[in-house]
Amino acid sequence: MSGPTLGANGIAPTNGYEMEANQAREVLAKAVSAYKEQGDAVLAQFSRQGIYTTAYTYVYVINTQGVMLASGGPSAIYIGRDIRPMLGDELKTALNEALSSADDNAPQSREYHWMNWRDGKRERKRVYFQRVGDKVFAAGYYMPRSTPQEAQQLLDDAVSALSQDTPATLEKINRLDAFFNRDDLYVFVIDETNQTFAAHGMDHRLVGDDVSILRGANGELIGPRILSAMKGRNQGETSYEWRNPVTGAKELKHTLMKRNGHYIIAVGYYSGHP
Repeated sequence: MSGPTLGANGIAPTNGYEMEANQAREVLAKAVSAYKEQGDAVLAQFSRQGIYTTAYTYVYVINTQGVMLASGGPSAIYIGRDIRPMLGDELKTALNEALSSADDNAPQSREYHWMNWRDGKRERKRVYFQRVGDKVFAAGYYMPRSTPQEAQQLLDDAVSALSQDTPATLEKINRLDAFFNRDDLYVFVIDETNQTFAAHGMDHRLVGDDVSILRGANGELIGPRILSAMKGRNQGETSYEWRNPVTGAKELKHTLMKRNGHYIIAVGYYSGHP
C-alpha cells in the first residue's frame, strides 16, 4: 500500500484522525521543548506515564545510532538497545529517514506498520518526529480504519485487474493476495448470474455461497440489500454492520461497488461502532 501524499515539511493529511494527530504533535512539541530546556535529564520523564503520554500517543526517543533512549509505551523494553536489527524493511526505511533527517528542528511525518499494544495487532501508525542534535524525538497514533478514498482506490484497482485477467484476479483475491488486502480493506466479488460469491478477500468459506442469505454482524439480512443497491446500476453503495478484520469489533461498514460484466466488485471501509 502506497503512503499518503506528504505536505509541507513532510507532514501528511490527517484523514479523519484530527484529534489523534493534534495530540501527537502537541506531545512531541512539549517533549522537544523540555529537552531543549533540561537536556538529557528529562529523558527519564518520557518513560513514565504523565504529561508526555495521552490516551492515543506517547513519546519515544532514539539516537542517531539507533539506540532507544526513552519510551512511554511498550517499546520501553528496548531502552538501551539498538533497535535497527529488529525492524522489518518498511520500518527500517522510515527509521533511517528519520535518523538521517537534517538537524533543522522542523517536525516531519511518516507512516509505517507497528504492533498496537491495545489489541495486539499490526496496524498502520502515523508518527511525527523531530531531530535535535543526535536524537530523534517521536510521537504517533494508530490508524486502524482506512479512508473512503483508499477504499475507492482499491475498488478501482480490483476492477482494472478483473478486466485484464478475471480468473487470475479471482484466484488472488481468494488467496488473500496483499495487493487486494490493504489493512482493513479487502475485495469481494459477486457473480450476478447465480448471486453467489465468486471471491472473498476475508472469508474464503463464503465463496460459492448464496449472497441473498448473507447476514451482517448483528444478524440482519444484508445480502438482498447489497444486490438491490446494484440492480440496474453500474455502481452503488450500501452500509451494514460487519466485523472489522483489524480491530475485531462489530462496526458500521460502508461498501462501494462497481459492475464489470456479470460481476459485482466491492470494497468496504469502516466508520467505527454503529
